[in-house]
Amino acid sequence: MKRYSKVSIASYSGGKKYRWAIKMFVIAICMSLFFGFISQTLLSSMGVVIASICICIFIFFNVLFDMLGIAVASADYEVFEKWDKEGVKGASVGLNLCKNSEKMCSFCADVVGDICSTLCGAGGACVVATITILSSNKNFIMFISILVSAIIAGITIFFKAIMKEMALKKSNKIILKLGVILEKTLYKEKNKK
Repeated sequence: MKRYSKVSIASYSGGKKYRWAIKMFVIAICMSLFFGFISQTLLSSMGVVIASICICIFIFFNVLFDMLGIAVASADYEVFEKWDKEGVKGASVGLNLCKNSEKMCSFCADVVGDICSTLCGAGGACVVATITILSSNKNFIMFISILVSAIIAGITIFFKAIMKEMALKKSNKIILKLGVILEKTLYKEKNKK
């Protein structure tokens, strides 16, 4: 497990303490507005099959980012320091992710996770509206709505439970692989600049 060094109280003085939370607040609102607009305009006009495929994609990203958030929070900082000194590919980026684990965890689990959940809800509403379009029976509409919501929640929780176990047991390997991917993509672009 990760060992935390003692953090000086001075480093958390003033507005710096809430700077990351404010950034996450702004990012969350912008992303929610963008994806909310997409869900209201695109998902509302889709049929059951396409909406169901979209829901599966949103669940996948929800589970994936939740796994990454847990993995980075439970990764061993000292192992990444050692790997970085040995020149292991992806270790440098992985070490940077471990240093900023609270930010990474917040972005993955809270921002991306909540947005994906919202999009799943919008997709579920589209499925319900399509199935019940010809029905005027309120009990039937309510039953389908509850059933669709329960299925989406059940599938999400099932896969999150599996991924959480994997994220805790293989956190270092997951973050190292993420480090390799980011090294070849985002960090490569930054180094070019």
